[in-house]
Amino acid sequence: MTGAQIIVLATPVFLVLIALELAVGWARGRNTYRLADTLTSIGLGVMSQVTGVFGRLLRIGLYVLVFEHVALFQLPVDSLAVWLGALLAYDFCYYWHHRAGHRVALFWAAHVVHHQSEDYNLGTALRQTSSGFVFGWLFYLPLALAGVPPVVFATVALIDLLYQFWVHTQQVGRLGWFDRWFVSPSNHRVHHAVNERYLDRNYGGILIVWDRLFGSYADEDDAEPIVYGTRAPLQRWCPLVANLDVYRGLAFDSWHAGRALDKLKVWLMPPGWRPADVAARFPRPAFEISQVQRHEAAVPLRVQALAAALFGLVLVATSGFLWVAHTLAAAQLAGAAATLVAALWGVGRLLEGRQPVPAQAEAVEAGEAPTSAGRASR
Repeated sequence: MTGAQIIVLATPVFLVLIALELAVGWARGRNTYRLADTLTSIGLGVMSQVTGVFGRLLRIGLYVLVFEHVALFQLPVDSLAVWLGALLAYDFCYYWHHRAGHRVALFWAAHVVHHQSEDYNLGTALRQTSSGFVFGWLFYLPLALAGVPPVVFATVALIDLLYQFWVHTQQVGRLGWFDRWFVSPSNHRVHHAVNERYLDRNYGGILIVWDRLFGSYADEDDAEPIVYGTRAPLQRWCPLVANLDVYRGLAFDSWHAGRALDKLKVWLMPPGWRPADVAARFPRPAFEISQVQRHEAAVPLRVQALAAALFGLVLVATSGFLWVAHTLAAAQLAGAAATLVAALWGVGRLLEGRQPVPAQAEAVEAGEAPTSAGRASR
């Protein structure tokens, strides 16, 4: 069974748990869901799986190439110690991959998609990038060099990913000793915060121990409520803009930088860093947490219903696509993927209604100086 097929089988479980969290939130008077945000988050997850059909060819292909030709030795597949060691090693590599996603602008441009939601719920867990595969494979090559078999690598990667689903909730409080060792809802809520004391903390996938060891841990403080999202809010429901927003901003700054070195540094420095000449010509407003407002769009109920219905059809079609993707020819894969992405774009347009496009997103689409890219916050 392929990884894509496992995701298809897991999808009904995800949806049931989302419905359960929604019901619990309503019963407690603490609903954390909004239709547009939830459909956008899940839709970005769908889009990441569709594009991931192509990305896995690169990621796994390069892994197998290194494993077969460069590995120092090849570990046995039938050893429990190999599986447990591989899961621990993968989680360690994931920590550094995730940390780089917040500290290197090029990696942030991909990872930002996961943080754009201004809500925090199980739907947010499914909000994933469609471009992370381009460079993400670099962080896991040490496992191939160490001789971890490809089937073990692919399996522990899926385990690490699936584990992280349940920690994206506000309905589970502190868990005592568990919070000290494992990634939990409490310490992952911190990771999604834009508050200064929480910013860029708690990168772990399964174990929070890595953050404690490498100085990136922060505890959730009940005295300072968490504000979710990014410091440069997207303010759009379009999945294409969500994936391209920060890349466009970085390209803009790189193009307008006067010094050749600065053109490169734009991509490699921490998110939000800008060459002095570019910052002077195209200033961005400073982040003020007191000014944060969640993005809303006035859309008639019938249009919301139409968007939800179209999204349901896309979800069913995507499940079928992922189930048979490994049997399709390249042209069929490309055609089906393009159709599904176009349909997701249509859902986003319906959810945005007729309201004016926010200035920063308008600039991104027009190729002008966007205010939402980077972290000029982040």
